[in-house]
Amino acid sequence: MSEVNEVAETTVATSEFVRVCALDELPTVGAAAADIQGRTVAIIRTEDGNVHAVDDTCTHANVSLSEGELDGCTLECWLHGSRFDIRTGQPSGPPAIVPIAVHTVKIEGDDVYVALKTQEN
Repeated sequence: MSEVNEVAETTVATSEFVRVCALDELPTVGAAAADIQGRTVAIIRTEDGNVHAVDDTCTHANVSLSEGELDGCTLECWLHGSRFDIRTGQPSGPPAIVPIAVHTVKIEGDDVYVALKTQEN
């Protein structure tokens, strides 16, 4: 049976699912960066085993979020401390004020698939 972490905004257009990695290639708890169709995405596994995918670049500064710390469902940017909810993409306070994109994740067997949220023009 497959498991899907739904994007908070269900009307958002997504691309087709792409296999990104095997579950055992992810940290037990934490994030790893992946290149998906030329877009860098943080693939995150939480303590409860759920897998999420968000854009890897902090919206406050051009910094990789996958190098930050995960606290529950909040990913913190290591440079200036911006924190983002990995389920919604919303920042929880300054310095970041712009949300990050959240992508749809599907687990089939031991494989992780991601459908990218379509970038807005």
